[in-house]
Amino acid sequence: MMKKGLILIVFILCAIVTTVKGQGEQRNAAVIGFYNLENLFDTINDPLINDEQFLPDGDYQWNTERYQRKLANMSKVISMIAADYGRPVALGVSEVENEQVLIDLVNHPNLKPYNYGVAHHDSPDRRGVDVALIYQKDRFQVIDKVPYRLVTADTGFRTRDQLLIKGVIDGYDTIHIIVNHWPSKLGGEKRSMPKRIAAAELSKHISDSIMQSNPAAKVVIMGDLNDNPNAKSLLNFLGPKKKAKDTHVNELFNPMYELYMKGIWSYVYRDEPNVIDQIIVSYGLLHTKVGFQFSSAQIFRANFLLTKTGSYEGTPFRTYAAGTYLGGYSDHLPVYIILNKVN
Repeated sequence: MMKKGLILIVFILCAIVTTVKGQGEQRNAAVIGFYNLENLFDTINDPLINDEQFLPDGDYQWNTERYQRKLANMSKVISMIAADYGRPVALGVSEVENEQVLIDLVNHPNLKPYNYGVAHHDSPDRRGVDVALIYQKDRFQVIDKVPYRLVTADTGFRTRDQLLIKGVIDGYDTIHIIVNHWPSKLGGEKRSMPKRIAAAELSKHISDSIMQSNPAAKVVIMGDLNDNPNAKSLLNFLGPKKKAKDTHVNELFNPMYELYMKGIWSYVYRDEPNVIDQIIVSYGLLHTKVGFQFSSAQIFRANFLLTKTGSYEGTPFRTYAAGTYLGGYSDHLPVYIILNKVN
């Protein structure tokens, strides 16, 4: 009996040591990501926005069953992103209808164990889709949340605000995250480009203001930018460098540029691969002696996220295609960066 008791005690102690060791390994890295959730709408009519398609009697017959499946699908994906590194400490999201859908998402059993919180802001977008941030409350403390309105020459145009979240990772490393969903190419690329240029200028204004106050500031600009890394909105107006070694104080670096040039994509439109989901980092994340430092950028490409057959084979397995319900995930793949602890 005593021998069995000793064996049990040794087993418990080993389990505790293994758990603590695993937590320690995870805290040597921090993952920050972005995911366009492709129309995460509830089933309730909001008279202030154009959500009629996503109602039980709407075009998409968006009922409770489909909503619950969408939550299950999105939470499954998020729970698997960078699992070896402890999953995203902070994940920017777009195309979410309101705060409640995010609360439903982080409370899903797939995500509940990771204790995610929600930082959300209602935007003036006519369709009612917003950007937001979910974050592991055990590792990320939100200090401030500030929305920035995008104003364009088209005075009747209403789109997503850019959301700046200032937070602290693991109690000591401050980071500024700007979540974006830039205007689409509706009406054609040339006609719509001025709106994305305005969005780029706004992101630059926000990041420049932060870095001018503190050149060592750690800034992350993320989102569905609706432009590839080589577009003039990025290169000429936001102005991130293509290579980390060329990035200096008060400048930005776009690690997605290299992925794009290698043909690695996050989104497909008319059979053309794109990297419109991007994460851009400041000089402070490339050169730091305290906390976390940029290591690499990745696109999460699990096999189950891709369509297996038909005309959309090999592209993201989405919720709807051409108005037909498929029950998939999103038309975008998640992107993320890995930050390694340097001290």
